Amino acid sequence: MLRFPNAKINLGLHITRKREDGFHALETVFYPVSTMRDALEIVPAGDEGGDLIISGLPVGGDPYSNLVWRAYTALRERHPEKVPALDIYLHKAIPMGAGLGGGSADAAVALQMINDHCEIGLDGPALEALALELGSDCPFFIRNTPQFATGRGEMMEPLAIDLSAYRIEVVCPEVHVSTRAAFSRVMPKPAAFDLRTLPDVPVSEWKEVLRNDFEESVFTQFPEIGAIKERLYAEGAVYASMSGSGSAVYGVFKK
Repeated sequence: MLRFPNAKINLGLHITRKREDGFHALETVFYPVSTMRDALEIVPAGDEGGDLIISGLPVGGDPYSNLVWRAYTALRERHPEKVPALDIYLHKAIPMGAGLGGGSADAAVALQMINDHCEIGLDGPALEALALELGSDCPFFIRNTPQFATGRGEMMEPLAIDLSAYRIEVVCPEVHVSTRAAFSRVMPKPAAFDLRTLPDVPVSEWKEVLRNDFEESVFTQFPEIGAIKERLYAEGAVYASMSGSGSAVYGVFKK
């Protein structure tokens, strides 16, 4: 079984408060980007036991702490009678640590693939609950449609946003922005714009209403990221923004 986990971008991102559990509450719109995709394949492992083989862009750390492997082991522990040993092949093309959700997408799609391949029978809400154990934005990729998200990003409602008349260009500089450090530099405040109303705002006016609360501090620390946003506007983007806490920046262009 072979599938292609896609990236996401954030259309607006507000950090509204620090929660009692230490996480930050946010408001954002997740939008899937089908032109940036990893590749994920699962095959029976036979008698040798399962393994995770990663190619493409380098992935740091222990492969067996990778979210894809954690998704597999979570399902195997819960359903040992249905989930056999599997070999999982992951080819990375979505840059990591860029605010594009590649690791979360891989984990969510792994859950869906193993659920389908092994005929476990989990429905969407059950997969989302399991995905949330792996990461705050993992449940989005179970739905993989435009969503207004609150909480840690796991509380979602669909939004009728369609950018098919536009092309999305993503620039990923070789700059690593620490998510933890980015959160520490943001002063939480109420959202200045209700993102649930975004479908009613023409894309040509998004520049006037959408904000990413991470940009100010990240652009101060890494001015080259801010320069990419300005360049995208200079090249004709109707809207441009950093995605998540960076470092990727995207531009929305008329086709």
